[in-house]
Amino acid sequence: MGSIQLKRVILPKSGVDMFYPLQRPDAVQAIISQNGNAYIEGLGDVWAPIKEFWVSDNTPEDRDKIANYMLTYDAVKSQYIDGTPASNTIAPESYTLDYALMERPGNKEIQLDLFLDYRSNVALYDKFHEYFRNSQVPLLAIWGKNDVIFVHGGAEAYKNDLPKAEVKLIDAGHFAIESHTTLIGKEILRFLSD
Repeated sequence: MGSIQLKRVILPKSGVDMFYPLQRPDAVQAIISQNGNAYIEGLGDVWAPIKEFWVSDNTPEDRDKIANYMLTYDAVKSQYIDGTPASNTIAPESYTLDYALMERPGNKEIQLDLFLDYRSNVALYDKFHEYFRNSQVPLLAIWGKNDVIFVHGGAEAYKNDLPKAEVKLIDAGHFAIESHTTLIGKEILRFLSD
């Protein structure tokens, strides 16, 4: 962000963007996390096979196991639907488009590489926590309390390092923004106006 001369930024927390505050802690004005995890407590049971993948030899068989577990149409759809009290609030084109894009040549391999590399993100969790403790950056964690991927323990854990963090658990799954767009939008606007 230095190349476009940004002085301050508000980050939507998803994991990948946490590298920015580690490099430019002074530039981050606030963090908004919608089921964006930074804590071991937030890794739900769904991660068990992926954790095994992290310590595997990354063989074709290892990759096939994760592809069959996480990259099927039903698996993609479940990321949107599971935990959502009213699945009709999720536009079917969301998960259908995600799956269609993933089916393009080479994309499943990219997704598998990302699943394997997520262990690098987990290895940095302690550095993220240190950043939170040192900066006391304002943080809004608005989280689908029924998410099985990043469970709500991850949202609540932010308060260990950021006692003033706002944690809002809503009746939603992983992609809470898909089913609770208006509610989340209002919470973000309120948070940013404080």
